[in-house]
Formats: sequence, structure tokens, C-alpha cells
Amino acid sequence: MPRLFFSALCVFCLLICYGQDKPKDAVVHPNEHAPAPERIISFSGYQWTVRNTTAKQGPGPNYFGDYSAFVDDKGYLHLWIRKDKLTGQWQCAEITSVQSFEYGTYQFVVEGAIDKFDKNLVLGLFNYSGNDGLDEMDIEIARWGDSSHPNLNYTIWPAKKEFKNSTAVKEFTLKSNLSTHYFRRNADTVVCASFNGVSTDPKDLIFTSTFSSPTTSISHFAMPVHINFWLFKGEPVSKQENVEVVIRSFKYIP
Repeated sequence: MPRLFFSALCVFCLLICYGQDKPKDAVVHPNEHAPAPERIISFSGYQWTVRNTTAKQGPGPNYFGDYSAFVDDKGYLHLWIRKDKLTGQWQCAEITSVQSFEYGTYQFVVEGAIDKFDKNLVLGLFNYSGNDGLDEMDIEIARWGDSSHPNLNYTIWPAKKEFKNSTAVKEFTLKSNLSTHYFRRNADTVVCASFNGVSTDPKDLIFTSTFSSPTTSISHFAMPVHINFWLFKGEPVSKQENVEVVIRSFKYIP
């Protein structure tokens, strides 16, 4: 009996010591944990997953924070790029539609001085199948780290690897902090267009480009929509400040 009691006492002491290894009030680095389950938000009548990572991932690469995307009382989507106070890491934002969409018009209304973006900021409005370098239609507001690069970019990624991506670019200035952007895809053509204000009237047109050559290069897949706000090569903005952009609405017209 004494020997059994002594063994039990030793085990009890070890458990106490192990429990005291990390105090209850210790600060735990967020990256010590697995990523939280993806949060689902409602925006413009659709369900979206909010990206949340614990390691740098593309595009960028960057960290993507769950708290960097939220919908306000008006139904507007807010996307943030901000520095985490605990880790010192820059956190970017991305949401992805639960639903996939086929041929039709994908239209976004954006609030913000996106024409005055820092050279390292990228706002992406696009659909994507998940095949890297294929099956993607992009509208991107970005200078790709070069202040002299045009800030409006349309890129169509092909359906097959034997085709190259097609790109059109334009330097633009907004008349206000509101703009409308869309891409319209069908079996053999993709049309991209951007407008001043909440409008698709030709008088408010900023830029448009039609992609149709070769027609067989255009993806026919149903794909989810992505909206992301990130840092080119993971480099922060020049002023080292947090930045916000607002997407007022997304509309899909079959």
C-alpha cells in the first residue's frame, strides 16, 4: 500500500507541474493555433466565406485575417488591410462566394478613392476556378509596386495552358469616391468595363475592353466570385497605415 500511495503521489505532482507550465494569463501567439473555421457572412443576397490564415499565402504572399472583412448595417462590405497589434503582421482581406456562377454579368459598386491607391495595394474583383493560372476573369485596381504603372487592370486567364493570358490596362482618375465595375462573360467573349459613380451609362465610362481571341481560350466553368484586398509582394503601404475600401454591392445578372 505505501508503495502504491507513493506512485500515485508522484503522478499527482507531475500533473500539477505540467499544468503550471503556461500560466492562465499567458499571451498565446495566434499562430500557435490552427485557423478558425471559415466564417460565413451575407452580402448582396449571397453567402460568402471569409478567408483566415495563420501563415503567408498567395496572393502576395500575405496573411488574411477573419476580422479584416465585415458587413455594416447598410449591407456594405468593408475590407481592411491593417497591422495586427499583437503580432505586428499585416493582415489582408478576402471573401469567396459559396455559390458558383456561369455566363452573365458580374457587377461591383466600389466606394473609396481607389484611383489614389498606394503602389502596393491591390483590390481584386474576379471569378476563379481554383486552377492556378487558368479559368479566371480579373478586374484589379493595382500598380504592382510601380508608381508609374496604370492603375486599372483587366486580365483574362485562359481555359487551357497552351493559351496566354490577355490583359488591358488604363490609368484613370475618378470624379468622386464611387465607381462601378463589371465583367460580362459568355461562351466566346469577355467584356470588362469601369464607370464613374453608381452607373453603367456610356457617358460615365472610364474604360472598357473586349476579349475574344481566340474564343476557345475563354473558360466555360461555373466559378465562385472572389473579392480581395491585399499587398503586392506582402509589402505594406508607404505610410505604414491601415487602409479600408468598401464594396457597396455585388450583382450577378445571368
